[in-house]
Amino acid sequence: MTTKPVAHYVLPTDLKPERLPHHVAVIMDGNGRWAKRRGLPRIMGHRRGVDTLKTLLRCCRDWGIGALTAYAFSTENWGRPIEEVDFLMTLFERVLRQELMEMMAENVRIRFVGNLAALPPPCRKKFSWR
Repeated sequence: MTTKPVAHYVLPTDLKPERLPHHVAVIMDGNGRWAKRRGLPRIMGHRRGVDTLKTLLRCCRDWGIGALTAYAFSTENWGRPIEEVDFLMTLFERVLRQELMEMMAENVRIRFVGNLAALPPPCRKKFSWR
């Protein structure tokens, strides 16, 4: 098994480590609009959102921020077109399948919160990997 090199993010000199929060939360919103403004399909925005989240996760790790909460799918999202919801569920499952071992090696703990009962079985299975 080969491992990919992991990016490291240096804290900007104008930020003081002792003043950084211990927990950062983000709402993953606007990925579809981001793609639309660029003439891309909405799903490309969701893929870009995953890349951004991975960058943010590693940035938090390197800067000593101990917890990152990502609000990624609200109950309102079930009202999106079925093709988009199916894509998002597949994306969640695929990203976890591909990234889980790497995240564990990087000492990342993932906890899924909220009502997971409505999610498709493959997602629920990946979300309960511990």
